[in-house]
Amino acid sequence: MGKISVSNIRVYAYHGCLKEESINGSDYRVDVEVEADLAKAALSDHLKDTVDYVLINYIVKEEMAIKSKLLEHVAKRILDRIFKECSTVDSGNVTVSKINPPINGDVEMVSINLQLSR
Repeated sequence: MGKISVSNIRVYAYHGCLKEESINGSDYRVDVEVEADLAKAALSDHLKDTVDYVLINYIVKEEMAIKSKLLEHVAKRILDRIFKECSTVDSGNVTVSKINPPINGDVEMVSINLQLSR
């Protein structure tokens, strides 16, 4: 087993329950970690034998572009797509963070973390 992490994927998206959030948008940070059997890739040196982190980045950007009220919903969609498109992934961990959330306070970011296994 091994882990692959794609950290600090930065996107601008339109998530939130407030009307202004779906119109004005916000900056987001997404961190993804997946567990998979990396033994074959370690021996073969072939991309087809591992989890392509370029694909993970692409999935995150596509799913973040779809408006949602809750960050939990976005994280679940990201993990569902990873499981669907990356057959070697056994489990995943996604953190979605909203930078400078509109919550009337001096808050750098709010984050949710979702962990799922096949």
